[in-house]
Amino acid sequence: MSRTTEIAAAALALALLASGAAGARTSDRSKPMDIEAARSDCGLGDNAVCTFSGQATISQGTLRIVSEKAVVTQVAGKPSRAQFSGGVTLQQEMDDGDKIDARAANVDYDMRNDVIVFTGNVSISQQRGNLSGQRVVYNLKTGQLESGGTGGGRVKMRILPKDAPASDKGAP
Repeated sequence: MSRTTEIAAAALALALLASGAAGARTSDRSKPMDIEAARSDCGLGDNAVCTFSGQATISQGTLRIVSEKAVVTQVAGKPSRAQFSGGVTLQQEMDDGDKIDARAANVDYDMRNDVIVFTGNVSISQQRGNLSGQRVVYNLKTGQLESGGTGGGRVKMRILPKDAPASDKGAP
């Protein structure tokens, strides 16, 4: 699997975090992926690491991920982990027309176990609600979402009814 495909898999999985029943824009998967960064350092072989740094930007269709650093690890020729750090933003349209906007200090995607961990000032917003906290763990296999604060931190969530007026869509 190519480095671009590895990053695409990580990016799509991240986009699924807040999507619920609706999936990430299906057509995005067939679009070319563009990656820009000030620097890249990529190993070759079945057990390789590829690091993008300096405002790493990944775009594919409606998906856009920006972080200071992106590290993708491959084990035995298969992508195993994608780590984004230094302030991560992710935006994407879903197939149902909803849009997500996720922000965190760091994002760690364990591709082997299909688990994504957002840490540090996490904020995930969709048209029907939002979630914020210091840590959000999403298991792609089970659909389980776990969130929590650190120390005295608290999780905050707002879920809006389908017919809520636009003025109610702000953070709790």
